[in-house]
Amino acid sequence: MDLEVYGHGGDLLTASARYGVDARQVTDFSANINPLGPPPGLLKRLGEALTGIVHYPDPGHRRFVALLAECHRTEATGIVVGNGAAENMALALLGLAPGKVGIVEPCFSEYRTLAEQFGCLVISVYGEAERQFRAEPDDIERLIRETDLIFIGQPNNPNGVQYTLDELRQFAAAGEQYGTYVVIDEAFIDFIPAEQRCTLLAELTTYPHLILIRSMTKFYAIPGLRLGYALASPEVAGKMRAVQVTWSVNSLALVAGEFCLGVSRDYERATLALVEQQRDWLRRELTELDCLTWPSQANFLLVRLPETWTASRMQEALGRRSVLVRSCAMYAGLTERDMRIAVKEEAACRRLIEEMKEVMGGAGL
Repeated sequence: MDLEVYGHGGDLLTASARYGVDARQVTDFSANINPLGPPPGLLKRLGEALTGIVHYPDPGHRRFVALLAECHRTEATGIVVGNGAAENMALALLGLAPGKVGIVEPCFSEYRTLAEQFGCLVISVYGEAERQFRAEPDDIERLIRETDLIFIGQPNNPNGVQYTLDELRQFAAAGEQYGTYVVIDEAFIDFIPAEQRCTLLAELTTYPHLILIRSMTKFYAIPGLRLGYALASPEVAGKMRAVQVTWSVNSLALVAGEFCLGVSRDYERATLALVEQQRDWLRRELTELDCLTWPSQANFLLVRLPETWTASRMQEALGRRSVLVRSCAMYAGLTERDMRIAVKEEAACRRLIEEMKEVMGGAGL
């Protein structure tokens, strides 16, 4: 049984069946979720909202949309709320009906999966290790010219790096020149300090073919509720909403979204400080184990194991010890030695390194 049988990390049920471990005892580095957990007070607020499940959720997501518009200083008509960021990707494909879709490998697997599910021809360009797996900007511009819609991760998954603001402007301008929709996936951008984020959010009205997609589930640690949104021109947002299934976003997810937009800045600052500290510590420790890492700005690291190891072998050995990592062997442009690990709290990170030391010292497979 493949651990990534559904193409993603965080599958505790499959891990439990495969490795014979208690899912409740697993330390999960395969899903990139805020190690602090949900913001203080959120679970209490959700408990208070439970009586509301006897009513349908607002199909227009109006309160949440109004808060998002205020937060991002944008028009409410350009916001699409979805059942996670993935639904917004699907809505872009369904509503804009591209024939050819471009992706920049290695990247989030859902770009290709969704595009192919909806009958699109997928065309790729590749980032090289020497450029931290960023593709050459001119190659991306050529891909924009050759396709109807393109997905770009910012920061990209699984390597966690950004394109510069000037490069993003180059891509968006090419989208306008060639009539190609440029979808920038910013699902992990909240894990980057505000002054270091490269985003075209403030320039959205300049580029009618630009779509920004964001997630609430990673930073606020609510993946089980599924909540994300897209920011685009009112015309594009309207096309996306026109193909959305009514009530695809449940009422508890909307309550969580409204709550999270109002949480204290202390939660954000604590998250960023913890992620930066533990990410740097993990990189140092992994280097001591002869692993190669890249300078991620997100809450995860792409790791290349020593030549004597494969990601699947490491995943198996750690899985038997109730520690999950994400194999990246199936990512186009990567190798069988590549895996991705989430950045978690100190105790979990220390456990990962200690387990890897034991496994690589001969105690594992």
